[in-house]
Amino acid sequence: MQSTIYETGEYLEHNESWHTEDSPWKAKDILRILKKNLIDPNTVCEVGCGAGEILNQMSYQLPQNVQFYGYEISPQAFKMTRERASDRLHFYLKDLLEEEPDVTYDVVMAIDVFEHVEDDFGFVRKLRARGQYQVYHIPLDISVNGILQDKFMYGRKTVGHIHYYTKETALALLEDTGHQIVDYFYTPDSLELPRKTLKSKVAKYPRKLMYSIKPDLTVKLLGGFSLLVLTR
Repeated sequence: MQSTIYETGEYLEHNESWHTEDSPWKAKDILRILKKNLIDPNTVCEVGCGAGEILNQMSYQLPQNVQFYGYEISPQAFKMTRERASDRLHFYLKDLLEEEPDVTYDVVMAIDVFEHVEDDFGFVRKLRARGQYQVYHIPLDISVNGILQDKFMYGRKTVGHIHYYTKETALALLEDTGHQIVDYFYTPDSLELPRKTLKSKVAKYPRKLMYSIKPDLTVKLLGGFSLLVLTR
């Protein structure tokens, strides 16, 4: 089987930190959706855990009895997990869905993952069977702004997105693969994460104002948002 950009090191060349700087922000919203829906897991698993920092951040906030498990296929990312591994944080260089057929967890997560997977339907269908609950974080790449600026190929080359979603198509994909939608909300990365360019910093303020008035319209027109979804 041909190696992927995540296994060869090509992805690391474009993303040296493996997005660990965004992990506290993502963990905060994952904990928020679990708390909101009164879910108190004993085991939490992340498929495609990268450097493991999301699980690490969650471990600070959840009770000491909760165990965390991260699966990653990239040797480069897995190497980063070693500094985070502990008696509560367990990391594996393997594909949970292919190599651990009988393993299940209370909560299984795919955070910014299935837009990278060639068979996105098959991936989430298999993942659903691995947890009582599932948490997905999905970039909403399709927007009028994204289309006009032709951002798709740039994202394909730099962060490996090969599928693109709106809120509606992301939720439909999950429902079509047997998931029951429990809860979801937008995560405004363009408003809450540091902006790197002057243009993006200036654009933050009209986007924030418009989002406070018309969130759905803002997401579809301007982009810069993701969707966090809890399913079962």
